[in-house]
Amino acid sequence: MSETTMHLLDPAPFGRILPAMVTPMKPNGDVDFDAAQALARQLVADGADGLVVNGTTGESPVTHMDEKVDLVKAVKEAVDVPVVSGAGSNDTAHTVRMAEQIQEAGADALLVVMPYYSRPSQDGIVGHYQAVDKVAEKPIIVYDVPGRTGLKVRTETYDRLALLKHVAAVKDATGDLASAVEKQQRTHLAWYSGDDGLFLPFLSIGAVGIISVIAHVAAAPMRRLAEAFDSGDVATARRIANQLAPLVHALNGDGYQAVMAKAALVAKGVIPSGAMRLPNIGPDAGQIRKAEEGMRAAGLL
Repeated sequence: MSETTMHLLDPAPFGRILPAMVTPMKPNGDVDFDAAQALARQLVADGADGLVVNGTTGESPVTHMDEKVDLVKAVKEAVDVPVVSGAGSNDTAHTVRMAEQIQEAGADALLVVMPYYSRPSQDGIVGHYQAVDKVAEKPIIVYDVPGRTGLKVRTETYDRLALLKHVAAVKDATGDLASAVEKQQRTHLAWYSGDDGLFLPFLSIGAVGIISVIAHVAAAPMRRLAEAFDSGDVATARRIANQLAPLVHALNGDGYQAVMAKAALVAKGVIPSGAMRLPNIGPDAGQIRKAEEGMRAAGLL
C-alpha cells in the first residue's frame, strides 16, 4: 500500500467489524462453551476483527456471572482478536462487581450499558460510570440504547463521561445521526454504530466501526463495505449496504435480534442448537426460514 493511499476512517481500537456474539446453548439450556469457541473462530475467519460477548444478543440478562466469566475465557482462548465483554446492569454496585470479574477473566474492554429502567438523572448516569471507572483497568465502551434503557442522555453528559480515565468509546444505538456528529466531535471518543441499518451513514460522520447483529453471517461483506468507504469508493460501499438491506430487515425488523441471529446461524449450520433461555424462545421454523430468505436476498446463500 502506497503512502498516498486515501484513508477516510480513523483507527478502530477494538476492531472495525464486531459481531455482538450470541451465546450458544445446549438443548437443556446450558451454555455450550465448545460451540462458542467454534463460533468465535468462524466469525473471525469470516472477517470479524473483534468480538463482543455477554451483550444483549448474547442473552446477558439470563446468564450468570460464572458463565459470563467462563465465556470470556473460552473465547479469548479461541481467537486472537479483541474480545469486548458486556459488564452492565441498572445496579451500579453489581456493575462494578461485574467489571472487576470480567477484567480478571481477560476481556480487552468493557461494554457498559446505560443504567436501564430506573431512569436516573444525568448526574446519576455520570455517577454510575464514575463508579465503574474507579475499578476499571481496561477501556470502557459506553452503550447508549434509549429504546431499551428509556434514557435520553444529554450532549453535556457525554462531555463529562469523556473526562473519565477509562472511557474510550461509544456504542451508539440512538439512531440520531445529527446528535452523534456533535457528540463525537466534542468528546473525540471512538464511535461505533449500534444499528446495522445505519452502518454506512455512521461511517460517513466519523464512526470507526460497528457492533453488529448481521455480522454473524455477513462479516465479510461488511468488512468490504468498510474498506471501500475507507479508500474513498463510496459507490461500492453504498452498493454493499443496499445488498445487505434485506438481511438487516430479516434479523432486526421484528426486534428479536438474539433469536434471529441464532436462526441465521442454525440455518447456516454454524451452531448445533438455537436453544435459548426464557423469556426468549429459540427460533421456530418460520424464523429460520425468514433468516434464510434474508441471507439469500443479500447474496449470502
